[in-house]
Amino acid sequence: MGAAGSSSVAEREPLLVPSLAGSDAPPPARSLVSGRRWLVLGLFSLLGFMQGAVWNFWGPIQGSAERAFGFSSSDIALLVLWGPVGFLPWMLFMWLMDKRGLRAALLLSAFFMLLGSAVRSVPLAEQPLRRWMIHGGHFLNGLAGPTIMSAGPFLSTTWFAPDQRATATAVASLFCYLGGAASFLVGPLVVPAPNRTWTGPAAPVTDGAIRDRIQLVMYAELSVIVVLFVAVLLYFPSRPSMPPSVAAASQRLSYRSSICRLLSNLRFLMLALAYAVPSGVIGGFGGVLDLVLSPAKVSQVDAGWIGFWATVGGCVFGVAMAR
Repeated sequence: MGAAGSSSVAEREPLLVPSLAGSDAPPPARSLVSGRRWLVLGLFSLLGFMQGAVWNFWGPIQGSAERAFGFSSSDIALLVLWGPVGFLPWMLFMWLMDKRGLRAALLLSAFFMLLGSAVRSVPLAEQPLRRWMIHGGHFLNGLAGPTIMSAGPFLSTTWFAPDQRATATAVASLFCYLGGAASFLVGPLVVPAPNRTWTGPAAPVTDGAIRDRIQLVMYAELSVIVVLFVAVLLYFPSRPSMPPSVAAASQRLSYRSSICRLLSNLRFLMLALAYAVPSGVIGGFGGVLDLVLSPAKVSQVDAGWIGFWATVGGCVFGVAMAR
């Protein structure tokens, strides 16, 4: 709050101001912060965690994937690219969130994650077909990105009191990156690197052993996503029974009007650019970190630790800034 005093009045003004015409209805007299908000935030954050883990699955083990599945460097880069490609229909998900609520958008996103994880986990013997199944699964997982990575502010406004919204938004938005950080550890530590002797009781590493370990991790991630999908299906309300604040119950602008006004707002475009450029650079570089460090003779495990600490450091600092 102290930092807000040094900002200009224009910086503290809302980007969009609803028109007062036709809004004679008085604001709600009562508001109540629901105790279930932490459960809702936790469930949403876990879905974000798994979406990030699936997206960043192949980059940290690119050497093993090239050996066991015949992937090329282009395959690894394309598997990372499916995440941003999944954002292309973002307007559809935002419309669904505005018109049907967060539950509908999150159910659809969780279904895409479930279907994508199931498709890529099918143990086909034909490697070319298996490769396309994996690419298709990661594209479906990418389609969950618009809701998983963008609905944090909507969730915090709907469920949390004003003094908790920044923290709730940071937690909901950063768990996806934590999932990517976890994949930097799980992949290299579970999947043996090629041209090495496995440290466990097994014999020297073979292509079959690498494929079995990769399959094991994919089955484990699929199992977690199944549990989360069922949890969202059985319990994830669109909104609390009573709004947490007057602002949460206020009338929203129409979807088309909001988009047009935002795209013509210079302040919004500058904020979007300031967010998009570093996020795109870090996401693109982190997704192929092992591939980038391979010429420097950095192992999968070491590259995984580098990516893990870099991502976790950013998440911790982001939550600290939110607080």
